Amino acid sequence: MGTLIARIAAAARSDGEDGFGVRTLKVLDAVGGAGELDTVTEPLKRAVRGLPLGRVRSVLHGRPLGHPLHPALVQLPVGAWLSAAVLDLVPGSERAARVLVAVGVVTAAPAALTGWVDWAEQHERQMRTGLLHAASMVTAVGLYGASWAARSRGCHGLGRALGFAGLTAAATGAAVGGHLAYRLAAGANKTEPVPHLVEPGWHTLGRTEEFTIGEAARRMVGEVPVLVVQESDGVFHVLADRCSHASGPLSEGKIADGCVTCPWHGSVFRLSDGWNVDGPAIAPQPRFATRTDGDGNLQARLPDAV
Repeated sequence: MGTLIARIAAAARSDGEDGFGVRTLKVLDAVGGAGELDTVTEPLKRAVRGLPLGRVRSVLHGRPLGHPLHPALVQLPVGAWLSAAVLDLVPGSERAARVLVAVGVVTAAPAALTGWVDWAEQHERQMRTGLLHAASMVTAVGLYGASWAARSRGCHGLGRALGFAGLTAAATGAAVGGHLAYRLAAGANKTEPVPHLVEPGWHTLGRTEEFTIGEAARRMVGEVPVLVVQESDGVFHVLADRCSHASGPLSEGKIADGCVTCPWHGSVFRLSDGWNVDGPAIAPQPRFATRTDGDGNLQARLPDAV
């Protein structure tokens, strides 16, 4: 841990013309690359994955919405706390501010649950950085809880001070969350670029006899890897091979009941249309149309290729 602190301190030091923003990015990159944090992330990951959530887990990931649920739920506590901060500057608004602080503390619980469920299915670098995000938000909740208690006792000055400290912690957590979402692509659809990388028209994948019924095969369409499955004699399904959740290789996954299961995090996709039917993936797999030409070659085409 001492090595980690030294590395972060070195990243935070100014280097030439590096400004505050660049130094902050270097600190966050140092946290993401800190393997020492795996002693914390691994048991936490197992604990979160072991929660008996059943089918609710997919809902918490946001699969019915088509995007992560966590960013939507965090608007409730953050919005309440921001509103409380505004009211703290308005004389005579103590009661309303106290109610908003309480609303933020209570609604932080479901937001945190969705965040932890997402976090447990991420890559190592994302999980390490996610610990910093979680620590900031836990600090914010603790400070706002203390603020709520102080206000309830009539100590409004202390409550306001604790509230502004909590808002600072929440803002820090939000900044780290933005780094996770946009720099580290946590929660982003990894297959979105596929239509922009595939050339229009039909692409030959191989002779039809090369593919065994019920077994996964990997081929390339230009620079895009694809999964090829022959479901029955002459019936082929072709999907983008890299999972939309975290780029796992579907061609190494299990084929069963007309679906493929990603070997990395267990997302399940229907072969016939690429739809994500289970798991942490919140977006379907791009599906290719198929045909067999006169020479017995299997060909595939992505209708949305641009």
